Amino acid sequence: SQSLNEIKKIRENLIKVLPKGTFNSKTLTNGEIMNKIADIDAAFGLARKRGRVKKGISVFDFDDTLAKTNSKILVTMPDGKKMKIDATEFAKRDAELSEKGATYDFSEFNKVVDGRKGPLFDLAMKRQDKFTTKEVFVLTARPKESAAAIHKFLKGIGLEIPLKNITGLADGRPEAKALWILEKAAKGYNDFYFADDAYKNVKAVKDVLEVI
Repeated sequence: SQSLNEIKKIRENLIKVLPKGTFNSKTLTNGEIMNKIADIDAAFGLARKRGRVKKGISVFDFDDTLAKTNSKILVTMPDGKKMKIDATEFAKRDAELSEKGATYDFSEFNKVVDGRKGPLFDLAMKRQDKFTTKEVFVLTARPKESAAAIHKFLKGIGLEIPLKNITGLADGRPEAKALWILEKAAKGYNDFYFADDAYKNVKAVKDVLEVI
């Protein structure tokens, strides 16, 4: 039918705007790829409905957005060379280093070292007051084990969001954040605020949201 053809076309367009490698079998299993395509269909199906009630969500990156820290990641290259990089470098270089066979030690990154308020912390506080913390999320390239430390740090400086709202992706690729946003759209969110210090992440999310 025309409706099914329209959905197929939108799905294809959405896949095109996602960053290259999003549906790469090296990073996702076949089952995960199918789940993501199902998210695309669900998000598009919701977007086509009229008269939907606004459902807002605020999503903040952690490092250099909500907070400034001195946490480092130890990187070991295949030739044995080691180096330490910070959160900004990880966001910029993860894809490149992983392609070269780098392995990461996130043990220090699971902590918040010398934490202090970041440039958008005060804005997150305002959104907390406006929408309640239930719809304020932290989406970070840090590993999931860092969630407890992030939660404790933010609570200590006044931002009390639920621990379950803190997601560590252990992945610095833009498509990782774009797919997480897509999943939220599939669950009914339709009014997004997304903040990240890495432009490539912002662009990946923006490209997805423009389609759906």
